[in-house]
Amino acid sequence: MKLHTINTGHFKLDGGAMFGVVPKSIWNKSNPADENNLCSWAMRSLLIEDGNRLILIDNGMGDKQDAKFVSHYYLHGTDSLHGNLKSAGFQASDITDMFLTHLHFDHCGGGVAYNGDKLELVFKNATYWSNEAHWDWAVRPNPREKASFLKENIMPMQESGHLKMVSPQSSPFDGIDILFMDGHTEKQMLPLISYKGRKIVFAADLIPSVGHIPLPYVMGYDTRPLQTMVEKEALLNKAVEEDYILFFEHDPVNECATLQRTDKGVRVKETFKLSEL
Repeated sequence: MKLHTINTGHFKLDGGAMFGVVPKSIWNKSNPADENNLCSWAMRSLLIEDGNRLILIDNGMGDKQDAKFVSHYYLHGTDSLHGNLKSAGFQASDITDMFLTHLHFDHCGGGVAYNGDKLELVFKNATYWSNEAHWDWAVRPNPREKASFLKENIMPMQESGHLKMVSPQSSPFDGIDILFMDGHTEKQMLPLISYKGRKIVFAADLIPSVGHIPLPYVMGYDTRPLQTMVEKEALLNKAVEEDYILFFEHDPVNECATLQRTDKGVRVKETFKLSEL
């Protein structure tokens, strides 16, 4: 198995929304906001080479949205999904499995694109993976999440016949377990990857950055914030006990971290790039 970090770009979100009840005077030290109270965030995917399978975990926001939509999120930087796939030695047609932690637009938008006025899958040879409970949640969205579940990102997966569902009882991949989480959204899926004798958790939106490791640091976007804290505490404890590596999807600086227990709770032990493993 080989792993590749695929940075798909950066965007900006309101710092208060990203840190919930935590005061700006605290989170602004680690994630400085601009004059509009916006912080920069990564959209970092993970590419897994394993035998004859090439698995991509999440795919960023994509570039099919109109100027008004993009203006809300201040896309910036030079990273792109296709550019960094190419840098890793691959192209979209090589992907065999497109695994989606959940269907919010910044995690799945890069999987569908316009060809003229027609929406088509970007990864034409891939199986797209979701799960039944989350799919149902996304296609009949609640008012709180409706703006994050965009039909143009979601429905072409099903209409193409490329969509398959992950069972809660088993993983479709060797060497990758799937952890189901309900705090951020219904049945978000976190891959737990066995790699070089270690376990790597793709932390997705349960722990989007190093700054979200302390238990009360929960995003305002989460549908069930108290559940997020329960899930996060369990994962952090397990990570300390078994020396897991956390892979961060949204941290603008840090790709990976190990953890340690301190007087203040679980905190970062060291940060590093995936390529350093």
